[in-house]
Amino acid sequence: MYQSEDQVLADELAALGTVGGGGGRLVRMMAGLMRKNVHEIDLLVPLPFDNVVKHVSGVLGKAGRVVETVPVGSGEDRTVRAVVGGGAGGLNPVVVTARVLKADEDSSEVWLRAAAKEGLIRQRAGEKTALRLAAQLSGATGAYEADSGPDSA
Repeated sequence: MYQSEDQVLADELAALGTVGGGGGRLVRMMAGLMRKNVHEIDLLVPLPFDNVVKHVSGVLGKAGRVVETVPVGSGEDRTVRAVVGGGAGGLNPVVVTARVLKADEDSSEVWLRAAAKEGLIRQRAGEKTALRLAAQLSGATGAYEADSGPDSA
């Protein structure tokens, strides 16, 4: 069942609130009022589509908990969503969505989006998590940002 980023973040924050002895419903309601820190990165990966999907699923699975893998369209598009710990001590839940698109037989594109709720203290958990996971994907696959190139400095 598909849930929006905001729903997943509210549920995760509510679960943390109940573990800490607070009221889950109140935390869920407050999460709806919090601003969101979002960062997106486009990567080009010099590997076939199926290999890239495995690498992306593996990196997100090691970083957190995969909550959704959705094939889209003709099998040349797959979306993987995970909840990863970010911020101070990894306690702020971050929803990471990675969409893998087949570019051609030997390369794929990965659109990586990370979103986290921000409290009074700005931690930029979404931005930092996106950058960290993009670096892990680059190290594992040789990926590079779409607006740079494999040879740019």
